[in-house]
Amino acid sequence: MRGFRLSTVSIGCGLGCAVLALARCSGPNMANVSPPQWAADSSTVRVAAGPQYTRGAVWRFFWGRHYRDIWATPVTVPVVRLATIIPDTLTPTRAGGSYQTRSLRLCATNGHEFVLRSVDKDASAALPAGWIRWLLGGLMKDQTSVGQPYGAYVAAPLAEAAGVYHTNPSLVYLPNDPGLRRFRSGYANALYLLEERPDGNQQYAANFGHSPAVVNSRHMLLAIRKQAGTQVEARAYLRARLLDMWLGDWSRRPDQWRWASFPAAGRTSYRPIPRDRDQAFFLFDDGLITRIVSWFVPKYHSFHATIPLRTVDGLSTTARALDRTLLGSLSAADFQQEADSLRQRLTDGAIAAALASGPPETRATIAAHLAPLLRARREQLPAVAARYYEIISQESWVVGTDKPERFILSEAGAGRLRVQMLALRPGQPDSLITERVYDRQTTRHLEVYGLAGNDIFELRSTINPGFLVSVYDGAGHDQVLRPAATRADLSACTWYSRPDGDATRHQAGITIEPDPHPELTTDSHAWLKRYNLRD
Repeated sequence: MRGFRLSTVSIGCGLGCAVLALARCSGPNMANVSPPQWAADSSTVRVAAGPQYTRGAVWRFFWGRHYRDIWATPVTVPVVRLATIIPDTLTPTRAGGSYQTRSLRLCATNGHEFVLRSVDKDASAALPAGWIRWLLGGLMKDQTSVGQPYGAYVAAPLAEAAGVYHTNPSLVYLPNDPGLRRFRSGYANALYLLEERPDGNQQYAANFGHSPAVVNSRHMLLAIRKQAGTQVEARAYLRARLLDMWLGDWSRRPDQWRWASFPAAGRTSYRPIPRDRDQAFFLFDDGLITRIVSWFVPKYHSFHATIPLRTVDGLSTTARALDRTLLGSLSAADFQQEADSLRQRLTDGAIAAALASGPPETRATIAAHLAPLLRARREQLPAVAARYYEIISQESWVVGTDKPERFILSEAGAGRLRVQMLALRPGQPDSLITERVYDRQTTRHLEVYGLAGNDIFELRSTINPGFLVSVYDGAGHDQVLRPAATRADLSACTWYSRPDGDATRHQAGITIEPDPHPELTTDSHAWLKRYNLRD
């Protein structure tokens, strides 16, 4: 047995060394890179998005075939010059980008903004500088090939068919253009997706709902916590999230969303605009080593015909905080209705039309690969939605605002708890904001956050539904109203109070504990710290 253990360790060490050795020699294959072929009038150029990702059979066996053939296929692309682009001049104003993508913000003379987003990526920039980047940087760059370089082209018309707002990307080639000004050295001579920037007044843009004000996630999250009448249309967000999972797009951080606002009669509603479809149709697990990595990194869900229900957790994890915030009012029936509606919208014709987008040189190959997978995944949407609901419901949030609210918790049958949140209005009846029944079959922990405002937490009956109930008072002078029955069982309920909170002034018959993270629960600004906001 000892010899077996030593042998196992030796094999593991040997495999580890082999992986590191392969990683170190994994830089881009620049021998396959050829110069662009220009048309006679310089209006178009023929160029491949990533010929450097071409690899031999051995490399593909270990690190995956991915979309290397698509990256290496030359495509004919229009050349843009910023000073003479039709119908307007575009002026670069700001460089940016996420973890992998380089972007350049452009402004037209009429004030409309656009953005150039690089087709080629480089995830090595996310590695810490030093020996780790030296060792793994080349491998990270090579794995850019897991992404479908023209996937955004396909995703946009599919979003249109689904009823989800979207950008409309165009593939362009940016030469060494003087119009780039100070950005010339970092952005010239490359392929980009040129698209409208979803921000500000978009009343002219149907794909953004003709919204008078498109805002980022930080703005939206603050707005819905400042005033109870300001809300995100939960079912519109759910539809967008189910579309994400159908497309295999696991990278949906809060900063990858914009929000179309629609003010009306003293309230504002928001609808989602997903952006940055870099990871749609993600294909990672088709190499020996990448397959092993995918076992340990569940969010790296590869785009295949089947969506295993065990992968829904990983596939949805990057937007988990947003999901719990915005989907908490919806029932299992709501999830099923949206899944059924989406399945009906995403017809075979809609899929075929979407796959007719993109460069002509790659359309047939992309369509042959993606069409049967999209059709198969569409039929699994109801099962995916059911599992998604279960995941979200396991730890549920009810979150108030900085205004005063009444939270009513009451028994709704064995193992069931009804929670109502109402806005307190002086001199008027309370106004219902949300209501939902939580069931021990799906919920393990319910967390109720009052945030700021003088809130009332009303416990109308026994609170012992078979799952934990945690109440966080937040700022303000809050109170608990206990049941009239003095022997009501409140053992499942714990009140977490700030050091200067009100819990010690009430005899509610519930367990009182100090709030372990008052920096996250005090008010709307503290609540923002839960989200990955980079914009």
